[in-house]
Amino acid sequence: MSEIVKTDLAERIEQLIEETKKRTVATINTAMVYTYYEIGRMIVEEEQKGKLRAEYGKAVLKELSIRLTNKFGKGFSVENLDRMRYFYKTYSKTNSSTVLTNLQFSLSWSHYLKLMRIDNPEERKFYEIEAIENNWSLRELQRQFDSSLYERLQLSRDKEGIKELSQKGQIIEKAEDVVKDPYILEFLGLQELPQYSESELEQRLIDNLQTFLLELGKGFTFVGRQVRFTFDEQHFRVDLVFYNRLLKAFVLIDLKRGTLKHQDLGQMQMYVNYYDRFVKTEEENPTIGILLCTDKSDAIVEITLPKDNNQIFASKYQTYLPSKEELKQLIEDNLK
Repeated sequence: MSEIVKTDLAERIEQLIEETKKRTVATINTAMVYTYYEIGRMIVEEEQKGKLRAEYGKAVLKELSIRLTNKFGKGFSVENLDRMRYFYKTYSKTNSSTVLTNLQFSLSWSHYLKLMRIDNPEERKFYEIEAIENNWSLRELQRQFDSSLYERLQLSRDKEGIKELSQKGQIIEKAEDVVKDPYILEFLGLQELPQYSESELEQRLIDNLQTFLLELGKGFTFVGRQVRFTFDEQHFRVDLVFYNRLLKAFVLIDLKRGTLKHQDLGQMQMYVNYYDRFVKTEEENPTIGILLCTDKSDAIVEITLPKDNNQIFASKYQTYLPSKEELKQLIEDNLK
């Protein structure tokens, strides 16, 4: 018995030490970011005293770099000092924002180096809020930016909705809020294959489940694949089943190669009805069904589904990264 206690004690102490290390690293990272911001502020204020700003600024950075590097080592090159300077100039403009003041500098310096390269202030605010709320790693932030998440979410929103994205991030309150069109599945590596089956698409999504969950968005947890249910002595299988804890609802996903047919929509309607009647509890919200396809007719979708439909959605998926220019044009067309 004593050995068990000792093992348990050791494990608890190890866990405490690991958690303390993580908190220490996070604290150090936050302090470093604030320090870089202050360094940037001091440099900018010193530059403003000079009569010839460009030449004066270069001289200040060069002299600072030599002195700081000699005393503190790496990390204070002219290039890095210039980044700190730009960091201050970028974020000092947003200090009056309540949202950003509350969230500011909660990310690592590497995150902010990426964010500073986003020219559009509203887009930059959106990615900062989302990175903080969802605890995105730098790699996840880069992936969401590369896949044009901001532009894709804008496609389904009016002007007020687009404005809200940059102030609050993505708000999940109803089924439509979790649906994207298109979904970007470039991480599957299927673009190079001339042909692939629905089963292969499903397998690759399972093999890359963590990235797929990132693409699906907030609140998703995986339930199962090829989930079987029996009704009227017939067996049916849903390709992928998820649960969204924010909406408190099951999310059923069916994968379709080629153009979506009205029969596919009818099948999904049956799946959703079954889950609503026999699987979900009274406390849970209506089941959501998403059909992922390579092509669809909006007219077919509209005429097949009920007018008041808010449960079943058809979205295209792409196996390559979209063009931001094309998406921005679609946004502009939608707002006309």
